[in-house]
Amino acid sequence: MLSGIFIVLLFYALGEFVAWLIHGFVPGSVIGMVLLFTALCLKWVKPGQIKPVARFLCDNMALFFIPAGVGIVNALDILSKYWQVILVACAVSTVIIIVIVAFIQQCFEKREKSMKRKRIYGKNSEY
Repeated sequence: MLSGIFIVLLFYALGEFVAWLIHGFVPGSVIGMVLLFTALCLKWVKPGQIKPVARFLCDNMALFFIPAGVGIVNALDILSKYWQVILVACAVSTVIIIVIVAFIQQCFEKREKSMKRKRIYGKNSEY
């Protein structure tokens, strides 16, 4: 478990460093997750090494929402001033995300059907 904590913190630190290099355009934690994902895909890091840490973090995820909740309570005056804009932004972004995910899901389903068809009928089939 200790090596898993080290790996997660290493990629977090790498992400923060890259974010510092690009002047915080993308948050360091997001860059760190992308780097860790890339390392997992390239098999530089084995999933078993970080699984206990990931399980612990996921099991205790509610703790990570406490600072966000406190920030919302502290910003109630700003939120009450611009609640319409925030509500529209949330609604529009939700609809956009649903449409994008539906489109990607359809693409994956079409791809899976064509791959299944190729396995059944062969590569040069017209069916």
